[in-house]
Amino acid sequence: MVVTIFSVCEKFLGFLYRIFLSRTIGSEGIGLYQVALSVFALILTIVCSGTPITVSRLMTKYRAENQIEKVYKVISAGISFTLAVALPVALFFMVFGKKFTFMFADERCMKIFLVLVPGLIFTSVYSVLRGVFWGNKDFLPYSVTELLEEICMIVVGIILIRNCTDIYQGAFRAGLAVLISYIFSFSLASIMFAVRKNKLKNPSNQFKPLLKSALPVTAMRTANSLSSSLVSILLPARLIAVGFSPTEAMSAFGASMGQAMPLLFIPITLIGSFILVLIPEISENYYSGRDYYLKRDVEKALKFSFFLTAVFVPVFFVCGEEIGVLVFSSYECGKYLSAFSFLMPFISLSSLTTSILNSIGLEHKTLGCFIISGAFMLASAFFLPAFIGIYALLVGLSFVYGLSTILNLVLIHKHCKKKPQYLKFFFSSALFILPACAIGLVLEKLLLARLGSLLSLAVISIIISAIFCGLCLLFNLSDLKSFRTAKNKNLKQKRSATI
Repeated sequence: MVVTIFSVCEKFLGFLYRIFLSRTIGSEGIGLYQVALSVFALILTIVCSGTPITVSRLMTKYRAENQIEKVYKVISAGISFTLAVALPVALFFMVFGKKFTFMFADERCMKIFLVLVPGLIFTSVYSVLRGVFWGNKDFLPYSVTELLEEICMIVVGIILIRNCTDIYQGAFRAGLAVLISYIFSFSLASIMFAVRKNKLKNPSNQFKPLLKSALPVTAMRTANSLSSSLVSILLPARLIAVGFSPTEAMSAFGASMGQAMPLLFIPITLIGSFILVLIPEISENYYSGRDYYLKRDVEKALKFSFFLTAVFVPVFFVCGEEIGVLVFSSYECGKYLSAFSFLMPFISLSSLTTSILNSIGLEHKTLGCFIISGAFMLASAFFLPAFIGIYALLVGLSFVYGLSTILNLVLIHKHCKKKPQYLKFFFSSALFILPACAIGLVLEKLLLARLGSLLSLAVISIIISAIFCGLCLLFNLSDLKSFRTAKNKNLKQKRSATI
């Protein structure tokens, strides 16, 4: 709950700041700022994306094995390795960056990118400190720092941007505000790191296990970023090749990938804090050999994630067009939102199962699963537009999230001594989506003309969500009593182990 509250506040403030930027520097300024930030994010992914989760997992492993000295050593190894990579990369771009203007269609983006580059050093180290808080299950400093970083960026950004004389100057100062927020969060996290009595030890014998685990995660996330960029180039090109005009191709791709997909990720935001808190617990149970509690936590995680996202499917399927028009003033977005709605459970399960496997040391396996599903995605983007147009994206994303979920679940089943039971829950919940959708379609025809889009959306969403949840309760898919009993047993076991 703590993580969720802070996360919602952070996202809400970020949304308000985006409105401020849109009204002060306009769509062109936002474009310059966003392109520079995207390239910076890609480099940050390459530099350190696998290190924080690896530090967190190894801390949990060593603590479960009662090797406290190694906990401090792996923290030091993570910080040292991240600095050793981030520092030369940042210095390289600071010295030679102007020779790489070809990376941007608009050379003005390079100057904004260069003001962000020093932040690579600060935010990469901060990401490791964040992983330390995660590994210690110390979620309050993690959440507070994230929120205060967002507030710092917003306050500095408003002060710097409000008196800008042109669009480029505004975008440049928005980038400067991001840099200042990175320095602020690094400083605050460093203070909290020291206050929490974390230590640094000689990391020499921890670089090998760190790199062995971190490199597959970094490779997967880098490949994901690169494949997304490749699809954004390949799919519009293939649509044009099969007869779409450039305007039609970009419009279809923008409405589906740029507008509909972010809405589909809303459930991921809601379960993000749940995953954040649960993963260290799963890792600890795995390395401590507590097979019953590992089975229980994996089951609860899978069922909760599927249930929460399944609630959204009937709403988006039935009311997708109304949502698209209300949010983006785009009927086309709403059409794709309805068509893509069934992907939501797979999106959440793919994210969750990948995190579970990474937390028990199977990063190389999740990389393999991603490569297989990503290959199908690229094949779909290349071959299918000739037959189904933009819906080739739907098929490709089904492979990315659906196939990776299935492969990940197979791996989880293989590596858990006590096998999690979840298939009955999945199939029953999926079946209950059907009557909710059918009733929703009837209600839409009855209410839309009488109540209008907004009121109809509210009424239909409440009714069909209640129908879905009611069916789940009626058929006893939500067993709260067993959850409380299992939780109490787990607490008693932990107290006994402590004594």
